Amino acid sequence: MTSINTAWSALGGDPELVARVSDEVRRDVLDAGLPVREAARACVAACSLAAAELGARRTGAAEVPSVRVDDGAVATAFVSERHLRVDGRATAGFAPLSRFWRTSDGWVRTHANYPHHRARLLAALDLPDGGSGGDPREADAVADALAARTSAEAEDAVYAAGGLAVALRTPGEWAAHPQAAEVRARPLVERAVLDAPPAPPLAPLARGAGPLLPAAGLRVLDLTRVIAGPVATRTLALLGADVLRVDAPHLPELPVQHIDTGFGKRSARLDLAVDGRTFDALLGSADVVVTGYRPGALDRFGLSPLALARRRPGVVVAQLSAWGAHGPWRERRGFDSLVQAATGIAVAEGSTERPGALPAQALDHGTGYLLAAAVLRALTERADDGASRVVRLSLARTAEWLLRGVPREPGPGAACDSPDPWLTERDSPYGRLRHALPPLSFAGGPGDWARPPTHWGTDAARWE
Repeated sequence: MTSINTAWSALGGDPELVARVSDEVRRDVLDAGLPVREAARACVAACSLAAAELGARRTGAAEVPSVRVDDGAVATAFVSERHLRVDGRATAGFAPLSRFWRTSDGWVRTHANYPHHRARLLAALDLPDGGSGGDPREADAVADALAARTSAEAEDAVYAAGGLAVALRTPGEWAAHPQAAEVRARPLVERAVLDAPPAPPLAPLARGAGPLLPAAGLRVLDLTRVIAGPVATRTLALLGADVLRVDAPHLPELPVQHIDTGFGKRSARLDLAVDGRTFDALLGSADVVVTGYRPGALDRFGLSPLALARRRPGVVVAQLSAWGAHGPWRERRGFDSLVQAATGIAVAEGSTERPGALPAQALDHGTGYLLAAAVLRALTERADDGASRVVRLSLARTAEWLLRGVPREPGPGAACDSPDPWLTERDSPYGRLRHALPPLSFAGGPGDWARPPTHWGTDAARWE
């Protein structure tokens, strides 16, 4: 079974619809020891097919539009943050303290791009926080502190302080870990109907002269951060949804990540502990709620899937996490780079002596497209009965699929000499942007987002 069949099956799709998909295989893109190109293509193809299916359902078309996925477009989109230019300037990558470090018995991978995560890392190592984050002596001090600890000690100490660090593990070591057992026990995409009163069926969509927008007229509350969740909601915005990203006022966002994943969306700041009535008003007419926080972190605000379904019958709840909703690591924070280190991907792409990395943050991007696909499929299913639904994905489960479930697919493919065919430019509130075009492609579908990203947190917390 090819990867697209596996992904589409995990989404609950009709297997006969896979025949609507064709692809343009290209060599020398997303090259890796693991089948990254195949997995990335499958995630985008499944999302494109889910969009085409919903479009056909809402317009009453007799046939689902055909889908064609180009490896060049997929590869460009999976490293979209690297292609982003603001007035011709390249954007920053990982912070100095986000990297692999030697320990007394191996390696540990840290993530300290956000100021509060950097501060917690330093506190866990009993190091002073100079505040700037640019002093090379700070990195030297971190290196010395971690070299004096085992990888397990470093992992535990940093997480206990609220920071982010994981020990480098081989695929076999991860397979023996209790969290890995919990991850393997779940499907690639968890799907369930919630026990809540149904809402009216999904409204039909009139077919106009413009592109087919399967999510037109739908409202999406975006409670996600960093890459995977925002990629999913950015995709829903591409397909016509009114997407409002809502962030807590006290949690800053990195400009490059917001710009890259903010196309087509609006962005507001809202304190759920204070502005509950405003959020209730938003939820009252939302069709989809997407969350990207640790499992259970938002439950105190009445945002568990069942609570949301009771408050807004017919809602589709999409949950994303790093390590999954079950197991001893369920409440741990995590990012793509950390999941690569913990699950053995970094060893598979390098060695225990020199850890490697995937050619893209493929767990983030791949999971993001699968999450969007799961939402689209849930909306298609909701068209039958109006029932509320929940879908769950995790970076760790996508990593498990990449490590053990994605086959290599033969074929030399066409050459891909440049990403230029899948890059474009446009004006924005940030200046002139060069950015990657969306990789989704189905007959009659959109080729770009309707609008550029807005400044983070500056839009009103209301629907358009």
